[in-house]
Amino acid sequence: MQDLFRLDGKVALVGGGAGGIGESLALGLSRYGAKVVIASRRQEAVDAAAARIKAETGNETWAVTCDVTNEASVAEMVGKVVAKLGTIDILVNSQGMNIKRDAFEYPLEDWQALMNANINGTMLMCKHVGRVMKEKKNGKIINLSSVREQRGFTGGNVGYCATKGAVGAMTRCLAIEWAPFNIKVNAIGPALIITQGTIHIKNNPDLAKKYQAMIPLGRLAEPADLIGTCVFLASPASDFMTGQTLFVDGGVTAQ
Repeated sequence: MQDLFRLDGKVALVGGGAGGIGESLALGLSRYGAKVVIASRRQEAVDAAAARIKAETGNETWAVTCDVTNEASVAEMVGKVVAKLGTIDILVNSQGMNIKRDAFEYPLEDWQALMNANINGTMLMCKHVGRVMKEKKNGKIINLSSVREQRGFTGGNVGYCATKGAVGAMTRCLAIEWAPFNIKVNAIGPALIITQGTIHIKNNPDLAKKYQAMIPLGRLAEPADLIGTCVFLASPASDFMTGQTLFVDGGVTAQ
């Protein structure tokens, strides 16, 4: 019987792959046999991430630079990947950011920057990689959403929640529109993940206790907690699944 979770021979492009979550997902895909391409803005960061993954798994890993908010940059990057590796089978959109502001005072420039990174960047990557997948009538796209796709939150998160709601809607719409081309589009919706940007929560006992109390499983998540779901959505095991957000949240959305 075929190993439903193996990705041997597949080319996986991971946007935001030099970050905490993105690099962890790229590592997981590489462990299961994929040829991984890491894309992010800074050459030094993507080179270092690619080297770490290749050293651990021994599999082919490449680094490319790209500004996902710039369509010309995305188109050029996708062209380079296809020219080098022949195709793109899997796209993981793990790039993103948060700008927390009081909703009464939210500066328009901050709002637009957040929308540009989280919504426009995701759509531009889907658009240009989707064209590659359309030609061969096959592909897997995995967007990074959040529990904030469905659950609001205080603390200046109105912009972030809005972007993740949009990512969820985008995922569902693309899944329907691209189903005739056998392109499956799904999303992962985590709760709080401890990365370099959120490590202060884990390191503050009071804050950590506050956030843990919101999670039925009673612990904070690490980037590695998303690997299994990502590999599943990238692999043949999920070939009859599209348009879904899988919430990896310790039970938050079950409440």
